[in-house]
Amino acid sequence: MSYININNLTKDYGKGRGNFDVNLTIEKGEVFGFAGINGAGKTTLIRQLMGFLKPSSGYATINHLNCWEHSAEIKKLIGYIPGEIAFPDAPTGTEFLRRQAELVGLTDMSYAEALIKKLQLDPTANLKRMSKGMKQKTAIVAAMMHDPNILIFDEPTTGLDPLMRVAFIDIMKDEIKKGKTIFMSSHMWDEMEAVCNRVALIKDGKIVAVQSVKEVKHNKNKVYHICFRSEVDYERFQAESLVFGEKFNDELKLAIHIKDKDVRDLFKIMKNYDVKSFVEFKLSLEENFKKMYD
Repeated sequence: MSYININNLTKDYGKGRGNFDVNLTIEKGEVFGFAGINGAGKTTLIRQLMGFLKPSSGYATINHLNCWEHSAEIKKLIGYIPGEIAFPDAPTGTEFLRRQAELVGLTDMSYAEALIKKLQLDPTANLKRMSKGMKQKTAIVAAMMHDPNILIFDEPTTGLDPLMRVAFIDIMKDEIKKGKTIFMSSHMWDEMEAVCNRVALIKDGKIVAVQSVKEVKHNKNKVYHICFRSEVDYERFQAESLVFGEKFNDELKLAIHIKDKDVRDLFKIMKNYDVKSFVEFKLSLEENFKKMYD
């Protein structure tokens, strides 16, 4: 069942800036990643989902509620981490979290305490004097402590060190087990590869590709790197009826593009050559999207 629907959504700031005719459907319980360079339109789209911006045309719905017309109601369903954190005036992180809990009607702070422990956050620190990483941790706790069914995150690990990014991924995996619906933008490809079901790539405000992470990881179109022991075999092999990719003449190595069903035929051909190494070259999610982006 679709949970988040984005239909021909456009926010036109002029001079090619904004979002243009964006169409996406996110299923209930799906983790959907949103990728693109700075200025591509990620935050603009997320702000429209949150009801902070009125679309120029088109519309978005969450749980069948229009994001602009029912923004107050939708915000009660969502845990949100903004791309730019601007905390209200509160003396400490603890006081800020207490006030946020009151706003959402949260009385049991046990999950908040568990998140604080996992993120190694000291909420008693002065809110305004916190480091970027500490502020980000506080924002994560504030977004998730009331255990909402929908999470919308705009670059959620900005400012976190590598160990805390790992902790965040672990937290996300726990949320996924609960069946949460998650929409997150990120510039960290390994994060999206670790938790997302699908990832959309946005360029100049338009969606240029949507990919299943599973299909990228288990692509039926394979690339193998074959290295030969002799230059004679290296040159002779290139006369075979195969699809060749990049060649590394100094190493007597080349790339072969082949479908899974044809690999056995490749093995038969290779029996006639003195092969030094044969290694599958797997495209990561980042490399796959970079090819599309370029």
